Amino acid sequence: MTDLITPITMPKFGLAMTEGKIASWNIPPGGHVDAGQEIADIETTKITNGYESPASGTLRRQIATEGETLPVGALLGVLAEPAVNDADIDVFIAKFQTDFSSDSAASTQADHAEPVLVSVGELTLRVQEAGQGSGTPLLFIHGFGGDLTNWMLNQNSLSTDRRTIAFDLPGHGGSSKIVGDGKPATFAATAAALLDKLDVTAVHVVGHSLGGAIALELAKAFPQKVASLSLIAPAGLGQGINMDFIEGFISADRRKTLEPVLNYLVHDKTLISRKMIEDIIRFKRLDGALQSLQTIAQACFPNGRQADDIRPALTAFSGPSQIIWGAEDEILSPADAKGLPDTITVTILPQAGHMPQLENAPAVNAAITQFVK
Repeated sequence: MTDLITPITMPKFGLAMTEGKIASWNIPPGGHVDAGQEIADIETTKITNGYESPASGTLRRQIATEGETLPVGALLGVLAEPAVNDADIDVFIAKFQTDFSSDSAASTQADHAEPVLVSVGELTLRVQEAGQGSGTPLLFIHGFGGDLTNWMLNQNSLSTDRRTIAFDLPGHGGSSKIVGDGKPATFAATAAALLDKLDVTAVHVVGHSLGGAIALELAKAFPQKVASLSLIAPAGLGQGINMDFIEGFISADRRKTLEPVLNYLVHDKTLISRKMIEDIIRFKRLDGALQSLQTIAQACFPNGRQADDIRPALTAFSGPSQIIWGAEDEILSPADAKGLPDTITVTILPQAGHMPQLENAPAVNAAITQFVK
């Protein structure tokens, strides 16, 4: 019966959040909860946020008390239907608490684990894997100027029952700076070759921004490899693009000029940390990095417009697909998701910008978890 029990855990509302306090419970024990309903108010050092329930059910237990401060991931409560008996819930809670305690050190180590370098043809790709299990693996594809750390609040959370794979695209992070023509289709071919190298036959693909366009090209060219598509603020569905971000990202060479460019990525500008800025500056100083970005920008965004219309690939994809977009995106417009078939789920997250997987990781992780199941 444990598969009918859903844990309510301390969410991570922002990049810097490590713990939160239960300001108040909005649902009493025994009360019914709908998915997305605010079940509690969580207080952090910055703000108090309503915590939306990841699933529907009955709030059978409140583990955390009002006023209690707990680390991210700690058990706050338990959802289950009335048919689940109390003994099963007791077993579930005891196991969760034991696993959370024993895995805390391992989780911290995983957060700082060094990725490995994988040779794929003439390329060397930086790859980070996490998780194991019988579920179809997840493949994360980041966007322009990003790297695998763009998934730092998502990969571990989504690897509880399946293998997950994040990697740096060519021209980015620790991967080779050879990008060919710089087009999404070329990167999709590289992603397919990486899956072959890792002996993975099919994956659920999560693609962000330009990574969304790459995911669509992967589904178009290698449909047998793609079990589903979760596209986060994807490129390829419209023509508009904030070229102040693209050009500024390429040209900015110090903190003073790069910080206002990175501010376009998020609704909450305080999330752009000094370390993030310094890491990007260091990356751009690597041999070939700047030229790679220029090649990609010229191929994908010529004359200030998106070059490729990949909307037909999305509508033609036979597997399940969903789109997640921040309502306050300043780089690509959420309006690009309009006019799609009703079979494609579109979720617009309020108070989130171009990177909702970082700004509202709990909502994004919950959407992907339910979707791939």
